[in-house]
Amino acid sequence: MTFTGFEAKDFDTFNIEGLEERMEAIRSRIQPKFQAISEDIADDLSQLVGQEMHLHIAQHARRTVNPPKDTWSAYCHNKRGYKKHPHFQIGLFDDHVFVWLAYIYELPTKSEIATKFLDHLDDISSTIPKDYVISLDHMKKESSSVGELDLKAALDRFQKVKKAEFLVGKHFAKDSSIIKNGDAFIIEVKDIFSTLSPLYKLSMHD
Repeated sequence: MTFTGFEAKDFDTFNIEGLEERMEAIRSRIQPKFQAISEDIADDLSQLVGQEMHLHIAQHARRTVNPPKDTWSAYCHNKRGYKKHPHFQIGLFDDHVFVWLAYIYELPTKSEIATKFLDHLDDISSTIPKDYVISLDHMKKESSSVGELDLKAALDRFQKVKKAEFLVGKHFAKDSSIIKNGDAFIIEVKDIFSTLSPLYKLSMHD
């Protein structure tokens, strides 16, 4: 399958009532697109970070009642799982697509990574473009632009608060022309991952 872009129907998935009904739409509409995207970017990402990166597609297996409000794919060096490791994400809510480098609360080395980032704060500040956004909770839609956020305060919180997270990347509104064009979106994702790869490599090495 060739990725040709996201369309209105993909976002409408999150308006479907019922766990099984929504999951069926996620599996049929969105997950094949995640698979197709990976075929275009996985090798490039592996070369970029210097190790093989494996695709993980969220299965939402723990849910028993409430349907998911978003869904995503993740790229991680670990073949078995991604939540306990730094990883890249591509996913969508009902109103936007997100492309992240993600450090979520399951990460056991959160404090050490935060310390490393704080030690390189100036380098990180100059690496991340001002039009990128940062989220401190992957469960919520809200994010702050890098230009508006106090990066040091965000990293301090990431270091000290058990449930705190740190995700950095870009959002694309569901009516963005970029996400509707498969080739344009792939180019954009590769650019985002390239921009964030120094941060990823910093967090992966002692």
